[in-house]
This record gives sequence, structure tokens and C-alpha cells, in this order.
Amino acid sequence: MSAQENKQAVLSGGAWLAVLLVAAMIGAALYRLAVGLGAVTNLSDDVPWGLWIGVDVLAGVALAAGGFTIAAAVYIFNMKKYRPVARAAVLTAFVGYVIVSIGIFFDIGKPFTLWHGLVMWQPHSIMFEVIVCVVIYTSVLALEFAGPFLEGIGSGAAKTFTSKKVMIPLAIAAVTLSFLHQSSLGALFLLMPSKLNHLWWTTMLPYNFFISAIAAGLAMVSIEYIIASSVFKHDCNFDILRGLAKGTAITLLLYFLFRVGDIMIKGNLGLMAAAGTGTLFIIEMALVLAPMIMLFFFSSGSEKRAGTVFISQSLVLAGVILNRLNILFLVQLGEGATYTPSFIEIIITLGLIAAIVLAYRIAAVKLPIASSVQADS
Repeated sequence: MSAQENKQAVLSGGAWLAVLLVAAMIGAALYRLAVGLGAVTNLSDDVPWGLWIGVDVLAGVALAAGGFTIAAAVYIFNMKKYRPVARAAVLTAFVGYVIVSIGIFFDIGKPFTLWHGLVMWQPHSIMFEVIVCVVIYTSVLALEFAGPFLEGIGSGAAKTFTSKKVMIPLAIAAVTLSFLHQSSLGALFLLMPSKLNHLWWTTMLPYNFFISAIAAGLAMVSIEYIIASSVFKHDCNFDILRGLAKGTAITLLLYFLFRVGDIMIKGNLGLMAAAGTGTLFIIEMALVLAPMIMLFFFSSGSEKRAGTVFISQSLVLAGVILNRLNILFLVQLGEGATYTPSFIEIIITLGLIAAIVLAYRIAAVKLPIASSVQADS
């Protein structure tokens, strides 16, 4: 742990706002469990999945993809310059997946039956595959995070969990499991070709979900690195930021080519003329192209302003979140169907986001998250 982080108070400044939001979320969650899903949400038979699944689950899983992406870069491809952000990326992913599980718990009608999927197997169900992969991947993240945790509490076992013999197999498992469940979340929507607009519905959906998740993960790592550098007063390595920017830009380019090329090949480009869905599609593509161009320029130059990459990567996150919300309900609303998140839905979502921020801060202050300790050979 750096000296700057060691001097930081666990709760100070904006952290207290996060505490208040988490407290409000706990109150709202208890109310939701007491009165049921229908009484606290604006969900319906027409819109069975809303803000919680859209932001807390689909977008949350995508934004946590930096964990497997950076772990693969550092431990599989030996890109040592990204080692300083590896632990932070794994921490964000681990906390993110725990929060995703909590979000699912709130969203299902009978939350206390959530464990049924682990013992009542349905091997022909896409949701079963998602559940199993998420549970196993969360366990892998816990093992990846065990190193800095044990190091922080002074355990001699930390050396074992930070060795290459442990980290390389875990990184390989993380990539495999992430590909399976990130793509399966997209495959889930293949079941509704008559409901989902064909600017989004395509047999390429599983791959679109996986590729966009990589972009979102790299963007999230960049943003958290910039914020942590500012909050904990340590130097911001622009070589790392430029590398992350280039990786994000290349991923966005691949995503754009796959997405638009697929639409053109299948003759669906004319659907862009529709007033509502066409506008959403254009906005979504603008949130791919604009940050992609900005990030290419940043990665190829010598600019040392973190604000530029922060804005660009924030646009990437906005684009991925919009994509998930579009697929989930915005372009699925049938004639006469409407959906506006309820106050309880908003409070619980804000509380879950605040919980991620709070957990990250506690870990960053108490554990050697910013450490660039080399893995043993």
C-alpha cells in the first residue's frame, strides 16, 4: 500500500454520500422484500425486466469485464506495464459481480429461491449456463483477489496466491468463463426475434455482447485508474492510459464493423428511418464512433491530460449501457406499453452503485490494491 493511501480515512468526503445511499438502499430493499416485486416496481407483463436487470445486471456484468481483460493481458500475454492496474481491475470485477448477484436477488419474484438454479439443473436453458458461469467466475475472482487480501492482513499464504502458477490458470479460467456468460447474455435475446427490433436482433448478438463488454471493461479500468490517481494522490501513468485507450478504440472499431456490417448484409439498414428505434440506434452508434476517434487520437499522441481520456471512456460506458437498455426494453415496448422506473427501483440501483464505490474505497485504503508487486515465477 502506498503512503498516500495509508493516510486516507476510510470514510471521508464523498464516501459519506455513498454510505447514505447504501443505507437508503437497505431500507428500500427491506420494503421490497416485505411487500413484493409488483408493489415497488413499475414492471408489467409487457415490460418484465427494467432498470434493475438493465443497469445492475446486464450493464454491470459488461462494466466488470475489465477484470478478465487486464488479467489476461498481464498474466497470459505478459504485458507487464498493465500490472499496476491489474489488482484494481480484479477488485472492481469481484465487487461488481457480487453486486450483480444482489441485483438479481431483488429482481426475481421469489428472491429466496435464487439458489435453486445451482441444484435444480436445466442444462438446456441459457439462463442455467449464465448462472453457473457467473457463480464459478465470481469464485475465480475471489481467488484472484485472495493475493492482495492475504498480503494486506500479513498472511504468508499471499505469496502462493500471487504466484504465476496460480494466477495464470485463474486468468485462463476467467477468460473462458467470461466469454461463456457474456455471450450467453446476448444469446438469451435470440429467443425473441419477433419482439426485438432487427437493428439489434441478430445471430451475432452473443459476439456483440462479448466484444462490447471488452470495450466497457477497458473503459472502466481507465476511469477508475484516473479517479484513484486523483483521490489517492499518486502519479497517473499515461503510457498505461494510452495503451488502454488504444485497446478500447480497436475493440470499438471491431464492434462497429461487425454490427453495421451484419445489418447491411441482412438488409436491415432501412430500419434506421424509423423515428423512435432509428434514433436510438443512431445515438448508440454515435457513442461508438465518437469515443473511438477520440481514443485513437489520444493513443497515438503525446497528450497528458487525463480529462480527455476520462470523457472518451465515459462515452464508451454510456454507449454500452444504452445498448443494454435498448435491447432489454427500450426497443421492445409494444403498442401502448410504457415503463418508467419507480422511486424504489432508482434508490436500489443508486445504492448498489454506491456500494461498489464504497467497497472499492475500503479495499483501496486497507489493502495493497495499487501495488505493482511482481508475480513469482
